[in-house]
Amino acid sequence: MRLELTRRADLAARTMVLLAERGRLKASELAEALDTTAGFVPQVVGPLTKAGWVRSDPGPTGGYALNVELDLVTLLEVIEAADGPTDSGRCVVLDRPCDVSEPCSVHFAWTEARRVLTGILTDTRLSDLAAVAQPTPAIPIS
Repeated sequence: MRLELTRRADLAARTMVLLAERGRLKASELAEALDTTAGFVPQVVGPLTKAGWVRSDPGPTGGYALNVELDLVTLLEVIEAADGPTDSGRCVVLDRPCDVSEPCSVHFAWTEARRVLTGILTDTRLSDLAAVAQPTPAIPIS
């Protein structure tokens, strides 16, 4: 399991939230909102389309649109759609498959840490991210 996210996974989660907020966006609009290039957008949106979460409509009036409610998708699902499985089955210390019968020095601690982290990522819905991303309304001063 990696302990960092790729830019593609970050942009994939942000894409889903943006499409929920703004509706259909063209690739150039999405690229601008994400501060990336239009050429990178298909690499970000491709896994989301394959998963069925985003629809890609071709043509001059087309663009990308959300196909699912954000509360139906977890952050772990988006990360794994963008970057692949988080559990490679490889030992994090030794270059071999992870084997409980011959554990490395951090095997049991790492297994527990992974369980906690993936649990949190599974419990985090994209709607949770959208709620955090919303600007807080200004409180009028009287």
